[in-house]
Amino acid sequence: MQADPRTVRTRALLRRALLEECAHRPLTEVSVSALVRRAGVGRATFYLHYQDREALAVDACADVVREAVDALHAWRGVPDPLTPPPALLAFFDRLAQHARLYRELLSPGGGGPLGLVLHRDLRTRSRTERALAGAPEPDLIASAVAAAFAGVLADWLHGLIDATPAVITQRIWRLLVNLHRTPLP
Repeated sequence: MQADPRTVRTRALLRRALLEECAHRPLTEVSVSALVRRAGVGRATFYLHYQDREALAVDACADVVREAVDALHAWRGVPDPLTPPPALLAFFDRLAQHARLYRELLSPGGGGPLGLVLHRDLRTRSRTERALAGAPEPDLIASAVAAAFAGVLADWLHGLIDATPAVITQRIWRLLVNLHRTPLP
């Protein structure tokens, strides 16, 4: 089913308005009034599409989740544990643009509304790929990969892990490759 173009356009306007507002102040200080004014839509229209500001913020940041999932799976064959996919480094490099907003939606340890979406999507993709490859324990390893990535990403964004984007990319890649290689009985 194809989405109504008006819905797509309105949601895009609201997402852009939120990102622009959050470039100047924390999400908690952004009002729905400011969002609808910037987006050029009515308050009722906002609530037609989103339950609240946080729901809009998670939707606006959903691209970061898709990018993370795609970046972690941007390789074919046997992954080289020493060379992360270039898409993974590009992902970490781009996070700075909206890091404050991501920190508001992704709590240390990988929780929060964005963390839940990241964990769910990454676990689903990881499980699917392991099952297709016939790898053992697709549920267990997919859960471990999703939890490890979401937790490290969140802790890095919150400054609990001191590393440049290049260094954190290298570290998380090695960690995840080793999780996939862990022998299980």
